[in-house]
Amino acid sequence: MFGWMVWTTPVAVFFVCVVLMLIGMTIWELRSPTRLRKGWLPIATTRGDRLFIGLMCAAWINLAWVGLGEAMMNWFSLPEEPSVWISFVVSMAVLALVMRKG
Repeated sequence: MFGWMVWTTPVAVFFVCVVLMLIGMTIWELRSPTRLRKGWLPIATTRGDRLFIGLMCAAWINLAWVGLGEAMMNWFSLPEEPSVWISFVVSMAVLALVMRKG
């Protein structure tokens, strides 16, 4: 069923983190319903909205990193493509920033 997907450790960790965030957000929402608030995003958002926006940003960061990996090898004269763990850390930091300040 999932044979088409390249299940590397970083991919598995990313999806496990997403599932844990969804479970955590569900529990948080049940215990403390959210309200609209205005942060630096151009719209008023709830926690769920910010999670969705943050996950989309994280996905695009990871896709861009993988897509530009070979180019970064040439630009920076690296012996191999940069680790996807770097994009994972950056994407989770962006997600945390959107959740906190967005």
